[in-house]
Parts: sequence; structure tokens; C-alpha cells
Amino acid sequence: MPVTARLSKRFYEVLGEDVANELVDWFNAVDLTYRTDLRQLNELNFARFDAKLEQRLAELRAELRQEIAELRGELRTELRSGLHGLRADLLRWMFGFWATTLLTLAGLMIALRSP
Repeated sequence: MPVTARLSKRFYEVLGEDVANELVDWFNAVDLTYRTDLRQLNELNFARFDAKLEQRLAELRAELRQEIAELRGELRTELRSGLHGLRADLLRWMFGFWATTLLTLAGLMIALRSP
């Protein structure tokens, strides 16, 4: 959208209508060229920025996936070792319970036989 430059009345009087209009047209052409160049430069810079952003996002996704995989592995090993410890504790308690129950029953049986 070209902006039409307006020059002072004195400028038109000194240079004449044709020269002043030609100068205005030239200014508008230069403005249009600079705007086009600026738009192209901005599009190029945005494309570079977008490419870098995509690359960094891809790197971040890869790092996150790797760390999540490591955390899953650590969690699995912790759960396995925790379950093994829990099983061992449960077996100890079960053995202790049944051993004391058997000793109590054996004591009762002996006590009931001796009258």
C-alpha cells in the first residue's frame, strides 16, 4: 500500500508539476522496494527462527523421552527390589507367626495330656 508523498506548494512551483510528480513517484517506488525487501528479509528471518525452534523442540523431546525412559527403568528396579524386600519381610513374619502358633499348640497339647 504505497503512501503518496505530498510536497510543499513551493517545491511544485520551483521544480514544476512534472518533475515534482516524478520525484514523488520515485520516492514511492523506492518505498515499495524497501518494503518488499524488508518483507522478504522478515520472512527469511522468521523461517530461520522457525527452523531453529523446531530443531530445539525436537532436541527437547528427545531429551525428555530419554529421561522418561531412564526414570521408568529406575522405577522398575526400585519396585522390583522393593517387592523382593517386601516378600522377604512377609516371609519372616509368616514364619514367626506360624512358628509361635505351632509352639503354642504343642505346649497346649502337652499341657492337656499331662493330668
